[in-house]
Amino acid sequence: MESNRVLVTGATGYIGGRLVRRLWASGRPVRAMARSPENLRSRVPSNVSIVRGDVLDPESLTDALEGIHTAYYLIHSMGSADDFEDTDRRGAENFARAAEAAGVERIIYMGGLGRGQHLSPHLRSRQEVGRILRESTVPTLEFRSSIVIGSGSLSFELVRALTERLPVMLTPSWVRLDTQPIAVEDLLDYLVAALRHEPENEVVEVGGADVVSYGDLMSEYASLRGLRRLMIPVPVLTPRLSSLWLGLVTPVFSRIGKKLIEGLRNETVVGDPGPARRFGVEPLGVRDAMLRALANEDREVAETRWSDAVSAVGPPRRWGGVSFGNRIVDSRTASTPARPPEVWAPIRQLGGRAGWYYATWLWRLRGAIDLLLGGPGFRRGRPHPDQIRVGDTIDFWRVEAIDPARALTLRAEMRLPGRAWLQFEVVDREPGSEVRQTAVFDPIGVLGRLYWYGLYPLHSMIFRGMLREVVARAEREPRTFAPASEPELSA
Repeated sequence: MESNRVLVTGATGYIGGRLVRRLWASGRPVRAMARSPENLRSRVPSNVSIVRGDVLDPESLTDALEGIHTAYYLIHSMGSADDFEDTDRRGAENFARAAEAAGVERIIYMGGLGRGQHLSPHLRSRQEVGRILRESTVPTLEFRSSIVIGSGSLSFELVRALTERLPVMLTPSWVRLDTQPIAVEDLLDYLVAALRHEPENEVVEVGGADVVSYGDLMSEYASLRGLRRLMIPVPVLTPRLSSLWLGLVTPVFSRIGKKLIEGLRNETVVGDPGPARRFGVEPLGVRDAMLRALANEDREVAETRWSDAVSAVGPPRRWGGVSFGNRIVDSRTASTPARPPEVWAPIRQLGGRAGWYYATWLWRLRGAIDLLLGGPGFRRGRPHPDQIRVGDTIDFWRVEAIDPARALTLRAEMRLPGRAWLQFEVVDREPGSEVRQTAVFDPIGVLGRLYWYGLYPLHSMIFRGMLREVVARAEREPRTFAPASEPELSA
C-alpha cells in the first residue's frame, strides 16, 4: 500500500475528472471515487483504481478511504437535488466522520468565493461544507474560487451561450458585479501544488489575474469570436427574473443555471491574495484564459473521435444536439456486410471527379455560391483520385486527419458563418462493418445558427443519402474499390 495514495471524489465531474488525469500523469497513486464506477472506466487511465462511493451512504466510504493519505472533496449536489443545501450538509458530515475513522491525514476541498451575511444559497452551502470538513479532526485545506474558465465548464458555457445567441442583451445590475475568474488549468495547479505543503486547517482564496464584471466576460468572449453585441443596462431584471429568462434562451442550462444566476448577488473577488502565493501559481488573465479554453477545445476535438464524443453524452444526437461546447453535432451510422477495406475505399475517393455520391448537383451549387462569396468553391478538386494525405484539398474541404483504413476528418474551407467538419469512421463488426458519418458545425453568433438550422432539410437529405451511397458502393463494387496501392499518411 502506497503511503501517499490520494482519493479523488466527484471523479466524474468537471474538475474531478481532470484532476485524476493530472495526478496520474505526475506518477502519484490515485483512487477515483464515483457513485457509478462504470461511468468512469472509459474516462481514466487503466491503472487508476476506481471504487464505488456515495457520501450519502456512509458504509460505502469505508473501502473508498482505506489507506488514503489525502482526500480531495469535489462534491456538490446543486445540479442533482432540489434540497441541495441539506444534501451537501449530510454528505460533508458523513465524509468527515469516515475520513476520521480511516486515519486520512488531509482533506483538500474546492469551495466558492463570497463574503457577507447575505450569501446566495449556493455560496452559503459551499462554505458550510468547508466549515464542516475543517471542524473534523482531519486538517482541511479549503480553496475558494470564483467562476472557472475552461472549455466545458458550466460558467464558461453559460457566458458562451448567452453571448452567441443574443445580439442585444438587456443586462440587469448583477451583470455589473465584480468577479475574479480563474482558468481551469490554474485551479488544477493549485489543487496539485497543495500536496507539497504540510496539512493544516486553512482557507485560501484563489483567482485569476483580472477582476472583471460578468458583462466584461461576455464582451471579451464576443471580441474573441468576432461578434458585435449590444448591452443595455436595465434596473428591473432581478436575478430571479433573469434565471427564468435564461431557461428560455439556453434551456440546456435551465435547471442548474437558474440556481447559479439566482445567486449572482455576491461579488466573488479574492480578499487576501497573500496565502495563495506560496503555491507558486501564476494565474492567467481573462483574455488568455478564454484563448486557452478555445484552443484546448480545438485540440480535444482533433484528438477525440466524434463518435467517442457522441457516445459519451448518450444516444447519437441529431440536429440541435450540442457537444464540445458550442458545436452542433449530427452523427448517423449504417451497418453493412462489406468488410472495412471495402467501405473505406469509397470514403477515400470522395470529392473531385467522383463527386459526393448523392445530390452532387447541390454540392456543386454550393461550390458556385462559395466562389461568388470569395471562397475556393470546387475549382481545387483533389490532387489524386485514389490517395489522400493530411493537408490535401478535396474541393472546398481540407484533410485534417487520417487514420488509414479507419477514419477521415475533413475541415470545411468554404465561406461559412462558423466552422465545420465532416468525419467518417469505419469499425470492424463481424461479419461486416459499421460506418459512422458525423457532421459538426461550430456556429458564430445568431447568423451561424440561422444558417445551419435554415438549411436543415437539405443537410439532412444530403448526409443521409451520402452515407447510404457509401455503403451501397462498398457492397456493389468491392473489387473496383480495392485498397490503394500506396498507404495514406496519418496525422
